[in-house]
Amino acid sequence: MLCEQIPNLEVVKAFDNPENLLKEINSLDFDFCILDIEMPNINGLEVAKKLNGKPFIFTTAYKEFAIDAFDLHAIDYIQKPIQKERLEIAINKAFLRLEKTNPIKEHITINSDKGRILLKFNQLQYITVSENDSRDKIAFLENGNKYILKNISFDKLSKILPSNSFCQINKKDLISIRIVQHFSSDEISISLNASEKILKLNLSEVYRSDFIKKTNF
Repeated sequence: MLCEQIPNLEVVKAFDNPENLLKEINSLDFDFCILDIEMPNINGLEVAKKLNGKPFIFTTAYKEFAIDAFDLHAIDYIQKPIQKERLEIAINKAFLRLEKTNPIKEHITINSDKGRILLKFNQLQYITVSENDSRDKIAFLENGNKYILKNISFDKLSKILPSNSFCQINKKDLISIRIVQHFSSDEISISLNASEKILKLNLSEVYRSDFIKKTNF
């Protein structure tokens, strides 16, 4: 519940037994793990050694495990009861470590009307809600191609796209910052290279401050 209140953090899966986690470890796609230490059958220190090099944060009610935790290069060690503010500090440390160790992604694979596609960030210009089904989104690329992205939310897209290069500007549109031509307090004009057509889109108040920040104005 606390994790779900932290921006840009997605809970892939939660387990109440460490053995179940280890059974699924090779099939899970995650960046880091938050582990308790005192758990049934196998403790968090042993689980951490089996995470295939994935970073981890420890949570525990016991101070005596701290030295062992940092010997294993834990990102952080949080004592219970866990406070949201303290958890956010640990999560930010995890983000910083991931930025240092992970190469910057240049693409994602995603489900579309044409099957699983490789969507390159430097080709992606504009994403809007499909008129046929609001759960789907239409992605416009620099080369003139467009794909229907199946059953994906803007919230999910915002988490997987480079945050400094893309911005949601209203409930129906998400754009690449590089295609902005000019804007006012409530409108953005963008240029799609393939058509050379200028599109005017609404800039809603909810998203305005984030857009202004990303355009460095």
